[in-house]
Amino acid sequence: MHAPSQPRPSLPRSSSRTRPARSAATRSSLVLAAVSGVLLAVVACAWEPLVSLDRQIADGLHPVAVEHGGWTRCVRVLSDWLWDPWTMRAALAVAVLWCARRRDWLLCAWLAGTSALGTALQQGLKAAVGRPRPSWPDPVATAHYAAFPSGHALTATVTCGLLVWLLWRHGVRAAGVRAALAAGAVSVLGVGFTRLYLGVHWLSDVMGGWLLGGALVAASASLYDVLTARRRDPGPA
Repeated sequence: MHAPSQPRPSLPRSSSRTRPARSAATRSSLVLAAVSGVLLAVVACAWEPLVSLDRQIADGLHPVAVEHGGWTRCVRVLSDWLWDPWTMRAALAVAVLWCARRRDWLLCAWLAGTSALGTALQQGLKAAVGRPRPSWPDPVATAHYAAFPSGHALTATVTCGLLVWLLWRHGVRAAGVRAALAAGAVSVLGVGFTRLYLGVHWLSDVMGGWLLGGALVAASASLYDVLTARRRDPGPA
């Protein structure tokens, strides 16, 4: 008689779920970083087709913002309050506190460190590129520092990306993750539009913020999974 077959041991949840996601995150971070580098290069050398496109979009939106004052005030509330970088950082701080209550100190430091790195990255690039913002005789909003990349777009992308990743990593139901992903997409796209509509950024500034923020989140998630996998599986002694 044949011995009864032994059931196959199932892969740990962390291995079966995070390994494919880690590979996807790594590939995404490399692609986004490469595209970001190309965009940075053409912005830095003031490539004429890009400059022309940026100016065309800005010139088309600004008269609309000037003419529709009520709608413009609503857009300013969204840009300056709801999707402001400090509001985004406050939302991420709540997530850090939640991780602290669970005594997940590594994840606390990882979230805070990724957010801080995003801020340092955007400020460093602003200083290095020194791109002027759009200038208008009748501005509807003002902003500080150089134009590239958009700090609003980058911070929203980093914050929303990290929050969605955190929910997914902690096993929140698919419906909850999809809802968070939808809300994050609205926030990221919405804040980019507000910066263009208010005439304080060029389109390529916003795209730069999106690309750099996405690359940072993908790289952060991938590195965290590698680190935690090594801590769980230290290998043979």
